[in-house]
Amino acid sequence: MNTRAGATIELRDIERSFVSGLITTRVLNGVTLDIHPNEMTLIVGPSGSGKSTLLAIASGLLRPSAGRVRAIGKNLGDLDAGDLDKFRLAHCGFIFQGFNLFASLTALEQVAYPLQFSKVAHETRKDRAHEALAAVGLAAKAALYPLELSGGEKQRVAIARAIAKEPRLLFADEPTSALDKDNGVKVARLLHEIAHARHATVVCVSHDQRLIDYADRVIQIEDGVISSDERLSRPNHGALGAVAAP
Repeated sequence: MNTRAGATIELRDIERSFVSGLITTRVLNGVTLDIHPNEMTLIVGPSGSGKSTLLAIASGLLRPSAGRVRAIGKNLGDLDAGDLDKFRLAHCGFIFQGFNLFASLTALEQVAYPLQFSKVAHETRKDRAHEALAAVGLAAKAALYPLELSGGEKQRVAIARAIAKEPRLLFADEPTSALDKDNGVKVARLLHEIAHARHATVVCVSHDQRLIDYADRVIQIEDGVISSDERLSRPNHGALGAVAAP
């Protein structure tokens, strides 16, 4: 494992409640946590434990009811909605269970499309997209459309899209739950490799036990509080790009 660097995400006394009619439900209850680069941090817990809410708050997608979030030196609570959008665009990549691919775009176009909203020169977008697809083992499938790809390949396209802009923070919410055993392992390995090879801060939320085998740190959350926080010693799983196309 790489030497642990200073925290890129700091959460302090985070609380989050949701109101439905007259009922208020507290989902997070005073969570304090530092998350570091060069690591894959996995947040686990039962349904309703607050893990996806914590991920959303750490990434600036959701504001806490109380507490403070700092990411890459920015106090997210000080940013308005427009500045939060700019922060996420510049620094964050997102991977979700549902892939979120456009049916009418090829794999290469899927990866290149978001780069037009970042500060990536027009002439380099296609090169960056090719590089990202090669990194996830899909260089040979750049011209294929989503209907021509397997579930595992679609998820790897989504990962390529997330890493093409070289984000410092990468967030993954249940990235393997819809995948079979082999593809789930490929994605888990990729996330680990991205953290180490690209010096990224990778934060995953999942029920999937396969991800534990590739995590550097596993945080258990129950009833809105952290119940355990374990740092694991992992073997070197190989360099980024070692995942072969099926």
